Amino acid sequence: MAIDPAELKGRKLGRALTKMGKVTREQVHETLTIQKTRKVPIGQLLVELGYCTERDVAEALAGQAGMAYIDLAGMTVSEEALRAIPAETAQAYQVVPVEFNPTSRRLKIALKSPDNFRAVDDLRLLMGFIVEAVVADTGAIDAMIQKHYSRQESVSEVVQELASDSKYQSLASGDKSIDLDAVMEMAGDNQVIKLLNLVLLQAIRDRASDIHFEPFENEFKMRYRIDGVLYEMVPPPKHLGPAITSRVKVMANLDIAERRLPQDGRIELQVGGKPVDLRIAVLPTMWGESVVMRVLDRSNVELSLDRVGFREDELVRFRKLISKPNGIVVVTGPTGSGKTTTLYAALAELNDIETKILTAEDPVEYDIDGLCQCQVNVEAGTTFARLLRSFLRQDPDIILVGEIRDLETAQIAVQASLTGHLVLSTLHTNDAPSSIIRLADLGLEPFLLTATIEGVVAQRLVRTICTKCKEEYTPGEEELLELALTPDDVRGRRFFRGRGCDACNRSGFRGRMALFEIMEMTDTARELVMQEASTSVIRESAKRSGMRTLRECGLLAIFEGQTTIDEVVRETIMEE
Repeated sequence: MAIDPAELKGRKLGRALTKMGKVTREQVHETLTIQKTRKVPIGQLLVELGYCTERDVAEALAGQAGMAYIDLAGMTVSEEALRAIPAETAQAYQVVPVEFNPTSRRLKIALKSPDNFRAVDDLRLLMGFIVEAVVADTGAIDAMIQKHYSRQESVSEVVQELASDSKYQSLASGDKSIDLDAVMEMAGDNQVIKLLNLVLLQAIRDRASDIHFEPFENEFKMRYRIDGVLYEMVPPPKHLGPAITSRVKVMANLDIAERRLPQDGRIELQVGGKPVDLRIAVLPTMWGESVVMRVLDRSNVELSLDRVGFREDELVRFRKLISKPNGIVVVTGPTGSGKTTTLYAALAELNDIETKILTAEDPVEYDIDGLCQCQVNVEAGTTFARLLRSFLRQDPDIILVGEIRDLETAQIAVQASLTGHLVLSTLHTNDAPSSIIRLADLGLEPFLLTATIEGVVAQRLVRTICTKCKEEYTPGEEELLELALTPDDVRGRRFFRGRGCDACNRSGFRGRMALFEIMEMTDTARELVMQEASTSVIRESAKRSGMRTLRECGLLAIFEGQTTIDEVVRETIMEE
């Protein structure tokens, strides 16, 4: 008998099957008794005992979630419905369209499991449709995906389709006014949505960290960054720029009418079962709006100091720094060098029920249980300095300052450390010793630096050699000179590089590793800071105290066959 799914919603599986007339109460009670010893799902046991079929269980599970169950066998899906979802999207979310109304933009999709509710939310956000979900047999969905979506459209094919469409020609980048109704219409166009989704899925599949949409005078570029290096995608025609930019802004709930001020937003997706955050930064330029989407794959973040990449001796020294009851520990390096990940890993280790941890971040990149995380909002007056002042009244044990950018923030961080708090922060400098000079340049007095700074960790990321195409080779003298080495210095050493293969997109590299330079503030270093000594003098003193420089750390990685000479030369400076 046909049962309205609403009547089954929220019921236990046994009761739902009984309501549907598939099993009796006695059979359910018998199965529950067996389940106490076998510890397997009741649905599986009912099927094993022959009381119902797998389809009956699937239909009941769908009813539990308030969804209908449909039979896809022999069903004909319209071409319009099939075109509504790109192939890569259907395969990534394991869904198929069942019905589509282009006028109301209402789409009905079939899922393999009612638990896949994030697919509904993401498709609503990605495609801009009103999405209704039903449940169907797993095998039937696989067959439909294979039948209708076995050939995936490429970014270049969608770009060619869009380039030939004259309706986009009216949109031009730049300062001249744009019809907002036309922009909204283009932002909701299926082809623009399809292009953006393909770009997103390809970037996430290739483990890209950033996606760039950049308008120029005569072209509109799409690039993404993999392992710190930018690669260009097939560029769409320039007149598509406003439509693509507007679509991103719609997804991030930004103001599409505002084209003269920078805007920041956030998009949360679930791709292939993994949670992915996209941080959106929109910047007005001479030729239109430049958009950068930072991809934060939360399933990949390794919040453990053992997984960050420290060598054993470096890990001991770093743990010693962060275990101090007060003082300032600074992690320094350029944007994208992994500073935030290192600090999160440190906080994850320090995070326990006895410790109060407050963070001031811009932006809050990852949500960590047990931490009170605060977002900087300059427009609302919530600056690093203002947050830090409030933090001191919150009785914290550990404070994370996203970045020390100015004297006011630095002074409050110093005050916090002097009053018994451990302060962790980041800075932008070339190496560890130069951080002291940078803080003095901000206006901090030398005596305050010596009283509060406990240590500085400089960090860089270098690409690691692809293990699939790794090969040994002999470097030339010119390469060795880049590292100030002679053939005699490396006699007996083995060098490796990547030949280039499909696994690494012919780059020879896959993944990245961290190089660290850990400088502890010894009594000698403090005396040098008080004397306002130069960076080179402080560096030499730190090396005598056991500091391994970034270049030396890179050499070890080369000799261990993890990275190449070019990578280390590119990311580290020659020591004076």
